[in-house]
This record gives sequence, structure tokens and C-alpha cells, in this order.
Amino acid sequence: MSMQPRASSAVDEGATTEPSTAAGQGTADLVRCEGLRKAYGDHVAVDGVGFTIAPGEAYGLLGPNGAGKTTTISMLCGLQRPDEGRVVVAGVDMLAAPAEAKARIGFVPQDLAIYPDLSARENLTFFGRLYGLAGTRLRERIDTCLEVVGLTERAGDLAGTYSGGMKRRLNIAAGLLHEPQLLVLDEPTVGVDPQSRNAILESVDRLGAEGMALLYTSHYMEEVERLCDRIGIVDHGRMIAEGTRRELVASISGLDRVDLDLHGDPSAVLAALDGLPGCEQVTVEEQRLTALSTDGAALVAPLVGAVAEAGASVAGVVVTEPDLEAVFLSLTGRALRN
Repeated sequence: MSMQPRASSAVDEGATTEPSTAAGQGTADLVRCEGLRKAYGDHVAVDGVGFTIAPGEAYGLLGPNGAGKTTTISMLCGLQRPDEGRVVVAGVDMLAAPAEAKARIGFVPQDLAIYPDLSARENLTFFGRLYGLAGTRLRERIDTCLEVVGLTERAGDLAGTYSGGMKRRLNIAAGLLHEPQLLVLDEPTVGVDPQSRNAILESVDRLGAEGMALLYTSHYMEEVERLCDRIGIVDHGRMIAEGTRRELVASISGLDRVDLDLHGDPSAVLAALDGLPGCEQVTVEEQRLTALSTDGAALVAPLVGAVAEAGASVAGVVVTEPDLEAVFLSLTGRALRN
């Protein structure tokens, strides 16, 4: 039997998963990282990074290669000790009570942490016992996690026979066994086909909807836009921007674009739109009207109403929002995949 992979969670072997009665009481944030700093000789990999994650929130951590994401995640999960700063998970300080804090985290690493010579159920049994699970409780958790990642029907097959996407899903299941309050996913869809990738994203999306806090990193910007409530961008070891997608777009003066295909007199429509609240700029070329706004979706109804008042009609509407890629390029000068 091959015995090579790393454990798929930041939990110490034998660590209890029973929560402390005081854990998390009186704290609004499930995770709080403050002033994290880590240096390797003269190289400062992380320099004062801090952020919070609320219960049920999906937080995206983005940055170019070498920006400090991996080191930040390692410190958050208790895999590396920060030179400065602190991490608190569900009210438990990572430095003061590392085993207790780690027990609240499920870590799904980028590198697969499963045994190819074991079936999915055998893999989960092995990891579940490391978490201190046994008997009926372990069987129940294995069944639940297999269902969450869509592997119930293949539970008895060797993991080595799985496709890349199925292995990724089993990797996620291993991180869920002990019911963590925070699930950390580091590039969970790398190298998988589009169908498997969508299945993984649906599973992750459902976990967030059910109230689990998520920390998500990816080189696929559209995944972060789809899943994450807030996003932090790190570069050269520092947190250079943080906020919702719309807040980040607004920080670079990005405006939504609303395109309307018209039937009617364009000049009459332009006159009707003069002074329309929320409309930053309007242009008409032939029968295509283009309006710029800080909130394009909210502008659609007033635009259509004004067009109707001008005696025209709308044949089609398209709202285009500035994407996160534009924000990332503006802030770092590099594409995410560079």
C-alpha cells in the first residue's frame, strides 16, 4: 500500500473535535487574522496581513504567484508559526491552543491528499479515525460527506481509478468529515475538466449556503466571483485591497454598461433620459443605446420606463459589469495566472 499523501486537514492526529464551551462566544467573526508576518531570512513573505471571515461567509484570497497566499494559509491553519501576529478561530487562539483551533478547520490542499490504493470509503474511514471519529458517528459522517461531493455510487471503488475531478471531490470530503466551522480550499479545481469543475463548485456553493465559513483560493477568477462574498487581494506579502466584488470594482472607478436595442426615435429617447438618476453617461449609435452607471442592474427598469415614455420600445437589454480581472490587473499589474 502506498503511504505518501499528507493529511487533508490542519488537524493534529488524535486532536479532539469537541468544541470548547467558550469557543466563539461573544465574537462576530469566526476567523480573525491580525498582523500576520513571516520572513525567511531577508525575504519577507507575509508582511502585516489581516482579515476576518464571518460565519457562513465565503472569503476569496487572491494574489499572483509568490504574493504570500500559501504562507498566509499555512499560518491560518497552524501549519507555520507566524513571526508576528495572531490567528483566532471560533474564539480559540491558534498559538495558545493549537490543537483546539485546528479542530475547527478543514483544510483541502492543492496537492491531492488521498490514498489511491484505498476506496473512497476506506480513505474517509482512515481520515475520520485521525479526527477521533468511530462507530456509527463515523459511518454517518462518511455517508454525508460522500453525498455532499456526489461520490456515493462510487464509494467502494479504489480512488486510483477515479478521474481527476472525482479525486478532487474526495479530497474535499476528507476535509469535511469532522464538521469544521471553517473550510479552507486551496485551488480545489486545478487540472480538472469543466464538468467536474462545475460539480465541485456546486458542492462548495452548497456548503456556503448551509452556513459553513469558507476560505477559497483559485487561479480562476470566475470561480471567486461566483462563490465569494468578499475578496482580499495580496501582493508582495501585503493585503492591498479588500471588499465585495462591487466595492473592488468601484475602487478603480469601474462603471457598469447597459446596452439597449431600440425600436423608435433615438433622439427622443436621449431627450427622455436627460437627468435620469443613476445614469452617468448615455450614447446612441443607430438603434443601440449605451448607458454607464455605478449599478447597471438597478438602472434597467428606469431606462426601460424612460424609453417607453419617449414612445419607443426595447428589443433587448444587456448589462455588463467590470470584472474582477480588471481590478486585479489594475492593482497588481499582473494577471492572476502569471
